[in-house]
Amino acid sequence: MKQKQLAVFSAVLAAVFYGISVPAAKLLLDNMPPVFMASLLYLGAGFGMTALHLLQKKQVGTREARITKKELPYIAVMVALDIAAPILLMLGLSMSTSATVSLLGNFEIVATTVIALIVFKEAVGKRIWLAIAFITVSSMILSVEDFGNFKFSLGAVFVLLACICWGLENNCTRMLSLKDPMQIVVIKGIGSGFGCFLIAAFTGNISANFLFIGLSLLLGFISYGLSIYLYIFAQRSLGAARTSAFYAFAPFIGLGFSFFIFRETPTVSFLIAFAVMLAGAYLAAFENHEHEHEHARIEHEHRHSHNDGHHNHTHEPYVAGEHSHWHTHEPLRHSHKHTPDLHHRHVH
Repeated sequence: MKQKQLAVFSAVLAAVFYGISVPAAKLLLDNMPPVFMASLLYLGAGFGMTALHLLQKKQVGTREARITKKELPYIAVMVALDIAAPILLMLGLSMSTSATVSLLGNFEIVATTVIALIVFKEAVGKRIWLAIAFITVSSMILSVEDFGNFKFSLGAVFVLLACICWGLENNCTRMLSLKDPMQIVVIKGIGSGFGCFLIAAFTGNISANFLFIGLSLLLGFISYGLSIYLYIFAQRSLGAARTSAFYAFAPFIGLGFSFFIFRETPTVSFLIAFAVMLAGAYLAAFENHEHEHEHARIEHEHRHSHNDGHHNHTHEPYVAGEHSHWHTHEPLRHSHKHTPDLHHRHVH
């Protein structure tokens, strides 16, 4: 249970760090081109986490499973999606209010959950389906610029496309969730950041404002680097859909900062969308799932301990605390509260 509480705390803290990114990026976009800004956010994450990774490895070594050639296809897709998503988000943010973009970020829950259901057959209960319905309705309200002529906001469309890219990417990262989170973030940051930078350079959208370049890199380290690291850490215990549900706090944090910084006045339609979105986020974040289930025999490697009820193998000599090695799970049937992590991919 302690591990699950730590995973939930990590997911919420990841949401806080990411939540500040939208209003902060909106301020920086006044002096930075959107595509160049997207590259700096991810490069800041990549460079910052590389430094932390080297420091961590020097002090305590590593107890995490390393990425192997088997995961390279997922890495390639992950990097490609992480090139497209921040560019779409920055373009959308440059055309929309910070509050609207913050709230639309919850559509990532819908994208992640639907893809997890269709592609990976992840179990989705009635409560999650209701949450998806609320969030989708709210997103539709926020996407309409003129209700009289039913005109959609181009900025909102860009943000929704970014959420779809991140929904795909979340499920791709899910296949790497047992690997070293720090290593994943470094690859995501440097790979995707460099890809965005090439696009910015090719299109001539480069700025030489070193103050704002430094601020963008710092924002990327906090809001993308540390946030993604905590997200992946949480995902290994909570599963893709549930981690995204706790991540639903991020848009409301961004919304609060947006109103405080920009003094934006909410419209009636925005307030309706906010209420519907809040209901959807609540339903998604506080779902309970418990039943008798069976674990098939499986062999894999990841960081683990022997006090979680799923790792009962022995060591000679005895090993205490968290560690990583190739191990076998024997068949097991039991009942407890669980989430669709890599140890609970059973069908219903």
